[in-house]
Amino acid sequence: MAFRQMCRRYGGGLYVSEMIAASGIVNRDAKTLKMLAFGKDETVKSVQLYGVDPSVVGLATKILVDEYAIDHMDMNFGCPAAKVTRKGGGAALPVRHNLFREIVRAAVGAAGDVPVTVKMRIGIDEAHTTALRCGLIAQQEGVSAVALHARTAEQLYSGHADWSMIARLKEHVAEIPVLGNGDIWEAHDAVRMMSETGCDGVVVGRGCLGRPWLFADLQNALAGRAIEPPPNLGVVVRAMKDHARLLCEFHDGEFGIRDFRKHVSWYLTGYPIGGERRKAMALVSTLAELDERLDVLDPALVIEPNAYRAARGHTSGPRPVHLPQGWYDTADQLTAIDGPDDLVSGG
Repeated sequence: MAFRQMCRRYGGGLYVSEMIAASGIVNRDAKTLKMLAFGKDETVKSVQLYGVDPSVVGLATKILVDEYAIDHMDMNFGCPAAKVTRKGGGAALPVRHNLFREIVRAAVGAAGDVPVTVKMRIGIDEAHTTALRCGLIAQQEGVSAVALHARTAEQLYSGHADWSMIARLKEHVAEIPVLGNGDIWEAHDAVRMMSETGCDGVVVGRGCLGRPWLFADLQNALAGRAIEPPPNLGVVVRAMKDHARLLCEFHDGEFGIRDFRKHVSWYLTGYPIGGERRKAMALVSTLAELDERLDVLDPALVIEPNAYRAARGHTSGPRPVHLPQGWYDTADQLTAIDGPDDLVSGG
């Protein structure tokens, strides 16, 4: 919620929640339900749901619509984490295309008038692609849009996204919007992706980490307006302080500043402040300590050339995908492995 608040300050967009486990909602898991908090300024409540059992997904969707009054639900079929795929969830699930269909059907049916979208990857690896078939299934089952992260699960976050697959999906799924995802590091990347692939919009993941102002750039670029240069360090420091305070309010105390530590390196990427200062700020334990260490930085510093495109967040891969025994041999089955979505809210 805190980061969504930060992003909305800079530009428009549909800001989706962390990945929420359907079983966590149905079982009323405290950690999962806390992730369903929305700010007073969130006029559109958007939730990303993860699940492997059609009945559980349907029940979770009904809870989200009836009790949380959500306005949009996105279904995650792209998570490549080993703890998810080894039990048949996330990016592994579209291999079981019949199960994929039943899950999407359950969600759309339970959502009623609330739009449901689907996010996928290209497939498991180059030999086992699923995006075209499952994109068509999603369209047939009534989703409002499909999004493609143009990497395979095997790639994880390595190499370059294959935007040509977004173009192929757009040609294959002609009746609903297709959104592209992967390697949107600067606003002009979004313009280029839409121009090259014909996709209807973009999904931003790692590119906005440590720079919520990317959405202002995107809004300007897509409207044909000039883009502001990257902010100087003074602007970044003010954003860091605001973000840390929002996290502390959300977590009601000390855990908020601990949660902020992972954001430090993302905000400071490319600014020449020195490794020791960077490391010290990633170890702060109070807001006062964070302020003290930020206040000694030179606010006039600018980001180093080409650093704005530096990868943020996950950079691992490629890596063989962990799958259940015989997963490819049983692709027509309507069940996944019991319990794969337990305790994976938030990814």
